[in-house]
Amino acid sequence: MSNIGKWLLIGLLGASALSYAKGDEQSMVVSDGPYIKKQKGELSVECVINSQAKRYQGLSFIARMQIDHCGYPVTLSNIDFIEKTTLIFNTKQRVVATSDFHGQYAIMKRLLQSNGVIDRDGNWALGKGHFVITGDIFDRGAKVTEILWFVYQLEQQAKAAGGYVHLLLGNHEVMVLNGNLRYLHPKYIDVARILETPFELLFDKGSVLGDWLRSKPVLVKINNMLFAHGGFHPELVEQKLTLAMINKSFKENLVEREITGPRDDLGQFMHKSKGPIWYRGLLKDNGATSAEIDLLLKHFDVEHLVVGHTSQKEVLTKHQGRVIAIDSSIKRGQYGEVLIVDGDKKWRGTLDGKQLPLKNRD
Repeated sequence: MSNIGKWLLIGLLGASALSYAKGDEQSMVVSDGPYIKKQKGELSVECVINSQAKRYQGLSFIARMQIDHCGYPVTLSNIDFIEKTTLIFNTKQRVVATSDFHGQYAIMKRLLQSNGVIDRDGNWALGKGHFVITGDIFDRGAKVTEILWFVYQLEQQAKAAGGYVHLLLGNHEVMVLNGNLRYLHPKYIDVARILETPFELLFDKGSVLGDWLRSKPVLVKINNMLFAHGGFHPELVEQKLTLAMINKSFKENLVEREITGPRDDLGQFMHKSKGPIWYRGLLKDNGATSAEIDLLLKHFDVEHLVVGHTSQKEVLTKHQGRVIAIDSSIKRGQYGEVLIVDGDKKWRGTLDGKQLPLKNRD
């Protein structure tokens, strides 16, 4: 790559690409995948193994088929996905929630194992419980693909056990689907180059992971808790928007290149700083007031707003417990926590499985 090409790459992908561009990319050994697409009733698989592109064509889908072509075994249980329109759940089962994995596969697995979401073999262990991820699997870290396939498979296991995995869309999922790659780990720059495919098109319509992500909602309500990646702006109350209306508008305007014409006014609102994947006002000092939070709680008929996106050192509460922050900085690859809810009891589960009380940080 020429020096001009390297600096253009930095401009397009941001500072995270700097160390990669300065180095000798040819010396980096990269493996990644699988990326599976549906084509005319058949499956094609492509991946990168030891920095070489590998492609397999003409596979026939069989339920629970094993894809072992790429070094990371994947069990395909489903390749056609229905839009998630059920947004409200009532349960007496345990609820576990966390956020912002950002490619930190090892920390994620250790955290979930320590807190009873998965067993020692990485299989679903929460029974009929609910596991919520409020977005941001993508970007920053180097194990995004592994986490995506892990959550895909965990979702199928949970369903078979009568439980639920709720993966919500975060700003980094939406950024990648729209080709905004400025936080992409250098590994995935290499993957896209080797496969000769823009990275976002590896998750295009017709791909298994791409269609799976497009089926996901931007929010979910469980008992008296409302979950989203960023939060809920008070203007949603002024506009008298229901959860279904918010999710519908957000999803109809998800990927700009896939909609006819520009995003409408509500779609623009949903995908900008006041929308559910970007809004930080529930956790910032100059954000929503106590009265506005009360309005949000009353409007959506909940007692807690549970959000990620804004990093903390631990799972904690704000505004006298009405807001729960669950982005515990897993992205740094050193530590992480989960929120655990069992009936009226709430606590934070640590990386080594300790159950500690929630602290309020007003």
